[in-house]
Amino acid sequence: MTKFNKKTKVKMIIDNNKPIKKAVEEVNAVVIRFVGDSGDGMQLTGTQFTDTSAMFGNDVATFPNYPSEIRAPQGSLYGVSGFQVHIGSVEISTPGDDLDLLVAMNPAGLKTNLASVKAGHTIIVDTDSFTKKNLQKAEYESNPLEDGSLDNYRVIEVAMTSLTKESLKDLGLDNKSIVRSKNMFALGMVYWMYGRDMNHTLDFFKKKFKFKPIIAEANSKVIKAGYYFSETLELIPNSYAIAPSTMPKGVYRIVNGNTATAWGFLAAAEKSGLELFLGSYPITPATDILHELVKHKHFGVKAFQAEDEIAGVTSSIGAAFAGDLAITTTSGPGLALKGEAIGLAMMTELPMVIVNVQRGGPSTGMPTKTEQSDLLQAMYGRNGESPVIVIAASTPANCFDYAYEASRLALEHMTPVILLTDGYIANGSEPWKIKSIDDMQDITTRVVDINADDASPFGRDHETLARNWAIPGTPGLEHRVGGLEKDEITGNVSMDSENHEQMVNIRAEKVKRVANNIPELTPEYEKEGDLLVVGWGGTYGSLHSAVRVLNSEDYKVGHAHFNYINPLPKNTAKVFSKYKKIIVCELNKGQFTHILKSQFNDIEFLQYNKIMGLPFSVTDLVAKFKNIIKED
Repeated sequence: MTKFNKKTKVKMIIDNNKPIKKAVEEVNAVVIRFVGDSGDGMQLTGTQFTDTSAMFGNDVATFPNYPSEIRAPQGSLYGVSGFQVHIGSVEISTPGDDLDLLVAMNPAGLKTNLASVKAGHTIIVDTDSFTKKNLQKAEYESNPLEDGSLDNYRVIEVAMTSLTKESLKDLGLDNKSIVRSKNMFALGMVYWMYGRDMNHTLDFFKKKFKFKPIIAEANSKVIKAGYYFSETLELIPNSYAIAPSTMPKGVYRIVNGNTATAWGFLAAAEKSGLELFLGSYPITPATDILHELVKHKHFGVKAFQAEDEIAGVTSSIGAAFAGDLAITTTSGPGLALKGEAIGLAMMTELPMVIVNVQRGGPSTGMPTKTEQSDLLQAMYGRNGESPVIVIAASTPANCFDYAYEASRLALEHMTPVILLTDGYIANGSEPWKIKSIDDMQDITTRVVDINADDASPFGRDHETLARNWAIPGTPGLEHRVGGLEKDEITGNVSMDSENHEQMVNIRAEKVKRVANNIPELTPEYEKEGDLLVVGWGGTYGSLHSAVRVLNSEDYKVGHAHFNYINPLPKNTAKVFSKYKKIIVCELNKGQFTHILKSQFNDIEFLQYNKIMGLPFSVTDLVAKFKNIIKED
């Protein structure tokens, strides 16, 4: 017979008052979100679940979402920290839209995330946190666990804090340390629900807390308590099985965009035979690139944490002059501060990569939220005629590829390259197939040989117009560079008006000719048809998924995603001509649309824009694209 257990609000199958063994439901994919206060360890909880699922063989995609304030008020609606993970046996391109499971550690987490939970699906809550005070902070007029507002969901109420305290009562820890472990109780429950093995996380505790073994023991005990609590008390009506995905064979690891960016630069330094220099000032969400590169001094990395953004970029200019692969990293406001120095690097024709991990703006804006806010700044944000190469990564994993590519283009064309990522892909993670340096594209530097026929600091390659790279200290190649205009032939300072116009044209043409050294644009799915969905940068996963849905329903839709912005691929106009309608989707007011209109003024570009600090919803995109097609 069927009995309703009021305490857990879960229907349980009872036979002679004994739970029947539960069936395991097989699913292709699930979307899970862990939410709570910023001190509740939701990022760690989500990361451990992600890593464990990836080791099992699932394809995964994640989306960390946390407050801009370092320590937002406990229990407040704007202080909620969340981590969303999408795992599956099928291709996973986004962290998902609607949730199959929400784990809410407090009322504020429940209130701010409830709308994302699918009707009839599961919510796990820590009942100990649903106090009168916390309910007031979350602006609840009544307790949602009692007023019937959650009747459309399967709610599992668990006194996690109390159970955590009970499991650690004999360890001698202080109350604060004990309560901080409750996130592991929730993780243990979710591990049981989805058939995950705890061993990876248990090993993680041993390594992370090897100098604090009591903390490792506490976390281990709590995660086991959550796991066996779910198993023994049969609180959850069924568990779920998600088979491993069928990804190409190889060695994988989970990587986020910032880490992948750092590794791409390491690979480029190795391939080019140069030492890597990073001059940077910490800024959210780019700082982790600096943190990662500092770990690799054994690879010859020189990392300089500067006193401000200007010092960071100018130190990198100095490193480029001295013959290093020079990098500087920042986010939107920092890119503004670096503008004059980027113009200097462009004027001196030195190779340098500027990484801009975009965030919500303007000014300080929403520093922990994603936005494609800086494209026009990257294109035009310098005084005078200052063209630079602009490219954009589009997934956490291919941040590696485009960091490498940015380095290659800078070194081969002797000009600055701005690499755009964003907070979404920088902090998000996915499986990355580890690459061999031997398989990477060659990088040919312009370091000049004193014995070469064109052994001059300002000699140029006739095909690319890239100037020679004369390393200081090389006899016979003494020269000066600076922010004043230089003579085309000698490199001496020149105020001649005709020479200035000639140099402006050369520097612009040099960037234009980069189009000969980048791939052509290849649309996904339909190569011609009713609609072409255009995007750039970190919106790739959402747009790719939406177009995949439409094509599965026999719509003729293509997806053209741009990683090269300045210059655009040479065949862009040809690709555009194959479709009846073109819609450009961006997390801004239409910056890429502006660029496209300036170059293709005979084409009508529709727009779909969102500026909420969040990625596109696949569901919303599909509905939008269908409406456009049906308007014919």
